[in-house]
Amino acid sequence: MLLPIVILTIIKGSPWHFALLLALFTFVGLLEFFAMALPDRKGELLPFALYGALTLFAPLLSDGRLVVMLCAGSFLLTALHFLFRLRDLQTVARDISLVATAYLYIPFLLVHLVLLRLLPDGSSWLLLIMLIVMTNDSAAYYIGSAIGKHRLYPAVSPKKSIEGALGGLLGSLGGTLLAKFTFFSSLSYADAVLAALLIGTIGQLGDLFESLLKRSFGVKDSGSILPGHGGVLDRLDSIIFAAPVTYYFAIYLCGRFA
Repeated sequence: MLLPIVILTIIKGSPWHFALLLALFTFVGLLEFFAMALPDRKGELLPFALYGALTLFAPLLSDGRLVVMLCAGSFLLTALHFLFRLRDLQTVARDISLVATAYLYIPFLLVHLVLLRLLPDGSSWLLLIMLIVMTNDSAAYYIGSAIGKHRLYPAVSPKKSIEGALGGLLGSLGGTLLAKFTFFSSLSYADAVLAALLIGTIGQLGDLFESLLKRSFGVKDSGSILPGHGGVLDRLDSIIFAAPVTYYFAIYLCGRFA
């Protein structure tokens, strides 16, 4: 149910509609992060989740300076909050670092999707990210299940294999070529191959990073808002990492390999 809403918003919705949907995901994702990282403080950190969600509207209101201003404000507010709500002096630096990490990891990286949406081919880039991530996940699962023998990173994700990771990149390549022949014809073959490898690889690393966080926090899923699929962060982990990489690829590299 969630996937059709996202696709419909990208294709038919305005940048404001897309930012609103992404702000909702950001708000829930921050709450999930705080519940994992600082469960005894998650109630008092609710305003920080709201602040992070509002960051997603910054590109629609001003230029990039507003995003920088909000990032600076997030740290100042975090520092002042813990300064005046001190509990344990021995853990306060760790707690501040976790809140700062949550902001940089979720809203700061995801705001690049809004920046991407504002590009001339923004909707196509967003659909491309989704297609690359989905074909990567599917190919990695089936190829890894069939022939996976060599563990990729057992300390973080015991089930993932090197064979599955390589198969995922092949899936990403297939997804990118499908995009070129359907809705993104302006993408050159060279750009398509580079985008598949770059976004496919960073998406896999995003998945591993979220697994690293969950193992560090001692939880299986980031949340339970999506029955059978975990939390919002479990669904967005690859896209979170892919967002800034795709944006900077689109504005600085795309078209230079045609």
